[in-house]
Amino acid sequence: MSKSASPITQFYNCRILRDHKLVEDYLYVQDGKIIDPAKMFWEENRVPDVRIDCKGGIVSPGYIDVQLNGAYGFDFSNDTEIIQEAGLLLQGCTASRPDVYRKVLPYLGPREGSLENGAAILGAHVEGPFISPLKKGAHEEATLRTAKNGLADFDECYGLDNLRKNVAYVTMAPEVEGIMDSIPQLIEATGINISSGHSNASTAQANEAHKKGAKMVTHLFNAMAAFHQRDPGIIGLLGASESRPYYGIICDGVHVHPHSVMIAYYAHPTGACLVTDAMSAQCLPEGYYKLGNMDVDVHNGHVYIKGTNTIAGSIRHAGPFTGASKVEALENATLHPAQMLGITDRKGTLQFGADADVLERVFIGGTEVTEDNVKFHHNIQKEVAAN
Repeated sequence: MSKSASPITQFYNCRILRDHKLVEDYLYVQDGKIIDPAKMFWEENRVPDVRIDCKGGIVSPGYIDVQLNGAYGFDFSNDTEIIQEAGLLLQGCTASRPDVYRKVLPYLGPREGSLENGAAILGAHVEGPFISPLKKGAHEEATLRTAKNGLADFDECYGLDNLRKNVAYVTMAPEVEGIMDSIPQLIEATGINISSGHSNASTAQANEAHKKGAKMVTHLFNAMAAFHQRDPGIIGLLGASESRPYYGIICDGVHVHPHSVMIAYYAHPTGACLVTDAMSAQCLPEGYYKLGNMDVDVHNGHVYIKGTNTIAGSIRHAGPFTGASKVEALENATLHPAQMLGITDRKGTLQFGADADVLERVFIGGTEVTEDNVKFHHNIQKEVAAN
């Protein structure tokens, strides 16, 4: 077996998130991967080249944000020339899925995270246009469409090859014409994941879509039929006696009441995926910004379509609403999103062979991220200042 001469980094004096608990252990990183120390010691007769004292802190996998529209003044649905996510690394987000339409999909295919590339892109989350006009949220109604021609409509809208190469999941409303029958066909043809959202579906419709392969719910409670005791809609999937979907939930204190967050979490804790639904104004002063072609108003920590009370994204971070343990909270932002996307072999865990995207401070591919070494961070600040 060939030996690598690359430096080995050891994290010590730390509590590592592994197998659903925090354990006192060491973590070893080489060539951007988490390695088994037994091989280092017994087969290669090596000791670590770099040792990092975590001072008793927690070492976690990097956060995975599966719903992200923009940040630092950039709108990922429009700014194709400057889609860079280095700034997000400084908040601990080491992988993300910007929300886009077809014109920017070629820019958002999977790519590795690094100081040069910024946070890893796991592929795009395409939110629309196959959604309900009754629950369109901040989407422009003129862009919405049905799928009465099945796969042909998805091919026309996105390009099936685009979906295969650049997209990992699509949000759609199962009750919209043609969607229900297209779900298994689309999964078979492209391998992408399907999420139910921006939908007025009944529980029966949502359950049928789940059985056909839609394994996630987009921003639970928002842009969907409200819970009713005789027909709880998509929300009712959390009470299913059989398999239940993963669900994104925005815990910013604006989109969802803390009590609603707690109800969802207690109903299905292992399906929770914390998402920001952040837009371009994240980390910027209050004022007016663009979301796609629409003007939005950011004030008092809220984001609304200008002149309305329609919520148009988030600029806040998750709040501690559930009473979840540290382990549970961390897994909601790491393990569960990775499980939903089927990438736990490399993301969302600290198992041997996984990518060394690590939070003690912030490390991506085993390299520490700082204000000084993120390549695009200062360019981002200059662009924002110029605007």
